[in-house]
Amino acid sequence: MRWTLKPVPTQETIDQLAKELKVENIVAQLLIQRGITNYDEAKAFFRPELSHLHDPYLMKDMDKAVVRIEQAMQEEENILIYGDYDVDGTTSVALVSSFLLEFYPNVATYIPDRYSEGYGISFQGIDFAEDNDISLIIALDCGVKAVEKVQYAKEKGIDVIICDHHRPGDVLPDAVAILDPKQEVCPYPYKELCGCGVGFKLIQALGASKGITTEQLVPYLDLVATAIAADIVPITGENRVLAYFGLQVINESPRIGFKAILDQVNKKELTITDVVFIIAPRINAAGRMKHGQHAVALLKETNLATAQKYAQEIEAFNVERKSLDREITEEALLQIQNNQEEGRFTSVVYNENWHKGVIGIVASRLTETYYRPTLVFTKSGDKLAASARSVKGFDIYNALEECSDCLEQFGGHMYAAGLTLLEEQYENFKQQFEKVVADSIDPQLLQPEISIDAKIEMDQISPKLMRILKQFAPFGPGNMTPIFMAEGLKDTGYARGVGEDEKHLKCALYQNGSTPIGAIGFNLGNKMGLVKSVKPFDGVFSLDENEWNGTVSLQLKLRDIR
Repeated sequence: MRWTLKPVPTQETIDQLAKELKVENIVAQLLIQRGITNYDEAKAFFRPELSHLHDPYLMKDMDKAVVRIEQAMQEEENILIYGDYDVDGTTSVALVSSFLLEFYPNVATYIPDRYSEGYGISFQGIDFAEDNDISLIIALDCGVKAVEKVQYAKEKGIDVIICDHHRPGDVLPDAVAILDPKQEVCPYPYKELCGCGVGFKLIQALGASKGITTEQLVPYLDLVATAIAADIVPITGENRVLAYFGLQVINESPRIGFKAILDQVNKKELTITDVVFIIAPRINAAGRMKHGQHAVALLKETNLATAQKYAQEIEAFNVERKSLDREITEEALLQIQNNQEEGRFTSVVYNENWHKGVIGIVASRLTETYYRPTLVFTKSGDKLAASARSVKGFDIYNALEECSDCLEQFGGHMYAAGLTLLEEQYENFKQQFEKVVADSIDPQLLQPEISIDAKIEMDQISPKLMRILKQFAPFGPGNMTPIFMAEGLKDTGYARGVGEDEKHLKCALYQNGSTPIGAIGFNLGNKMGLVKSVKPFDGVFSLDENEWNGTVSLQLKLRDIR
């Protein structure tokens, strides 16, 4: 692991903020590193308010979208809420459709089939709209690059409103309105909304025209928080506010669909991390293993018994997904081991029989193992489809853009993307992708990095510090859990291996006679010898709480030692 210490602000700046906020210097340093330099910014960070959300009408085309939707309702048109099959897409569809159904009955939902239709707006989806006399499609979490599909809809007399957060291409679709803050010409001040976040801005604008306040829309924020967590967008600015209030809804008054999921797991209070690992995989499993419409049905359900039935079905999909994920990951790792050329900058694997629904998860697993930009391909109809994942600091979307002459279509973000190509282009693409990455990546990025916020002395760690750090939540990109480094550590002699094959490390650490603090290091059992050595060592960790027999104590969550 490569340890990188973040730049330390000047002592004068730290002292000034610490004095203004009446906090310890270590807290002031962490805040400054997050762009917080005065009392008002700190107040907004620690106490998010709905008033901090931006006016939805600042988003380009919002006025056009609202006018067209209101016209559709006045003229009793049929409206189709169309979204992608992942968590961001299905939550977006559940959000906008449930809101519109509060006032207007002629609303249907549509999630494309991952296998027969693929990502985004499909010709089949537009045909469905035509067959059902639908004259307006609201596309969520997709559509900003669907130039041909939107033209096809227009030729059939169907208008399209696009609510997306992906990067647009050079040519925009001829839609009635395009809501996407990543458009260069869009003046919206916050650019990092997820698809469900853009959907929320739409219902915020529609609600305003009906006298509905943002406070009245808070029950919808459980969906937005889930999408923010699952799509791994920055939890900064507006996303922080949406996630903060959304988590409150999940924990205090979750919708029936979430309650049905949570009834199956023993967890009292969920964090954003819990949403990522408990709720999101189950919602995703529907689209991966069966059909995303199952997830929409669960998220919209208002009867608990029916929701529990849906949740049980989705749990079965999730169990099947986990089994396939393990099996395909093992095959992919073996393929890399057998074919890996010395010095390669990428990992690209292919098996025509791999399940398309889990190749994204497999790509993530391979990236964790080999720490290279990774592509996992499978057969999809008469083409090959792939999920791409990247390493920290490398923009895989840009790399794919440079290989676009080999591709049929692609889309995504800096760290995750999807693509399709013709089978005869596979080898050519594989070589081109390797060359693009080799020519552009900083070799340092091929070594996993631990980004350290601050050095700390063990006697600075206290329950008071822990209480303040808990208020930094919700954590995520742009506001990760604070990571500390302490030097000259020693073990009390308590160190032992725990878990299967003793692969985890449990110990109690002190420094220069300080009071020992318990520590757990997951997958650090191989460092046992270093800890038991008489020589002092350095450790990187976050602060955690350990609850045992009703007693809560401070604990170091070790990330690495050396």
